[in-house]
Amino acid sequence: MKLIVIIPALNEAETIAEVIGGIPPQTDGVDSTEVIVVDDGSTDATAERARQAGAEVVRHADNLGVGVAFATGVDAALRRGADVIVNIDGDGQFDPADIPALIEPVLSGEYGFVTCTRFGRPDYEPEMPRLRRWGNRMMARLVNRVIWGGRFTDVSCGFRAYSRETALRLHLFGRFTYTQEMFIDLASKGVSMTEVPLRVRGVRQSGDSRVAKSLWVYGARAGIILLRAMRDVRPLSFFGAIGLGVFALGALMGLTVFGYWCFTGRTSPIRSVLFGSATFMVIGFLLGIAALLADMIGRVRRTQEDIRYALRKAHYESPPEGPPPP
Repeated sequence: MKLIVIIPALNEAETIAEVIGGIPPQTDGVDSTEVIVVDDGSTDATAERARQAGAEVVRHADNLGVGVAFATGVDAALRRGADVIVNIDGDGQFDPADIPALIEPVLSGEYGFVTCTRFGRPDYEPEMPRLRRWGNRMMARLVNRVIWGGRFTDVSCGFRAYSRETALRLHLFGRFTYTQEMFIDLASKGVSMTEVPLRVRGVRQSGDSRVAKSLWVYGARAGIILLRAMRDVRPLSFFGAIGLGVFALGALMGLTVFGYWCFTGRTSPIRSVLFGSATFMVIGFLLGIAALLADMIGRVRRTQEDIRYALRKAHYESPPEGPPPP
């Protein structure tokens, strides 16, 4: 049983060695532990200090984003035969000593994905700005609704564990971030998921956030990623809801004119509303047809993902020369 810890890092020279040094060299149920640091275009000594601390370093020449750095780390871990993969940030907010507690549900075989939650226990909640806390909770509520029945309290935390099978099935597109999109992707594939409450620092030890300079920028960019994930994973619901809403608006406008006619015996001066009603109802009907077509395309997408999973599994079991399947 091989555990590989991946650490996406951007200008984390001050903390990266401490994070690597805090990773337990031995864990119950694990035969070997390795560390891979993905240096996402750092301009400081992050890569050098990571190597000095004993980690393997994979480097991006330019800053490509957290999502791309995570994908690079997963690829490197699978190539090295990881059975369990842990992702942890390099800024020191998470305690590497908690890795055994985080991976326990994966090692038991009960869950394929485990995420740390900062808000699962009141006595574990870290100190952080009130606006940031509110943003995290609103994002969790949104994701729980999207995945139908989710009860996660934290969907933005970067401290997570994956089984090998789960890592092989991941299919993410977000370059800016991947944390929320992952829940939608894995839920659509029936992967068992849970969260583990752990103590986390609410603020970085040093430096600035590498994801976004403000909560509003982060929310807007993460929201776009979520919308695209919903479009791809649940196309019938996504386009169908829009079509139903537009059709209902047109029907309401038509009923308004009809009610006015019933009471007054005439349609003027709101007769023009009938044109708007017919327009919205036609558009809503067409969106309904588009939803059915999108659902058909979605079935093709799921088939392609199954083929991609089979190709990746064969590739990483006997890796040929050259890059992995996209």
